[in-house]
Amino acid sequence: MSGPLEGKVALVAGATRGAGRGIAVELGAAGATVYVTGRSTRARRSEYDRPETVEDTADLVTAAGGQGIAVPADHLDKTAVRDLVDRIAGEQGRLDVLVNDIWGGEKLFAWDTPVWEHDLDNGLRLLRLAVETHAVTSHYALPLLLRHPGGLVVEVTDGTADYNRDTYRVNFFYDLAKASVLRMAFALGHELGPRGATAVALTPGWMRSEIMLEAFGVREENWRDALEREPHFAVSETPRFTGRAVAALAEDPDVSRFNGQSLSSGGLARVYGFTDLDGSRPDAWRYLVEVQDAGRPADVTGYR
Repeated sequence: MSGPLEGKVALVAGATRGAGRGIAVELGAAGATVYVTGRSTRARRSEYDRPETVEDTADLVTAAGGQGIAVPADHLDKTAVRDLVDRIAGEQGRLDVLVNDIWGGEKLFAWDTPVWEHDLDNGLRLLRLAVETHAVTSHYALPLLLRHPGGLVVEVTDGTADYNRDTYRVNFFYDLAKASVLRMAFALGHELGPRGATAVALTPGWMRSEIMLEAFGVREENWRDALEREPHFAVSETPRFTGRAVAALAEDPDVSRFNGQSLSSGGLARVYGFTDLDGSRPDAWRYLVEVQDAGRPADVTGYR
């Protein structure tokens, strides 16, 4: 195992698929030991009922050059999270990167449905999965992360602070969940900064996750076939692009300059110079504001 993160230990909470998997793999490619958690295992699927498993993610991390360690865990279970952190402490003695990517809400929200019409149990479940899990994980993991200076916490959300401040996102529950995660990074920045660690919020752009590709009826190999249905999808990115953003932050000795801030994969690509797997640098949030939301026809020239 070699690379700029050799000897570093990461926990990617919520790494079964999507951004979490992409982040875990890229941290592994940089040489890190990566603990990956999730509820979907080879023995049992979560209510998502999808084929991706946390063990598969760990194997991908190892194949990329790191050491992937799968730990099935429900981050609403405080005992399970405490035991997870105790295991990392016992096996590694340190934690350098914590990525809070837990979400689990894809089947729990209805688009453009006001709070009084939305299924209340689903909405409250979404908030527990998307917000409470992050708080539980930070509570137990941060004392270990603070044992050594230079630790990094990444709160993964959907949308930058600027965009979400002025834009209604999907519905009441979804909007609240994503705004809460942004605020978590801000609050953690205040608590961690004076103690030698850094916290940031990070949003992918329009991500070609397993679920998104399936929704468009395409695979990564032929994703451009979806442009006939949705031309703006041309600005989309792979989950590994967000992974490269996290790896770049983790490798940066001056990462504290971002403490408490809201960042995006596309914005960090301009800072650090990394690209997506195809060599492009999609900047989805700038595109969304300047092209899609502005009602202009799809044209990614200058945005990827």
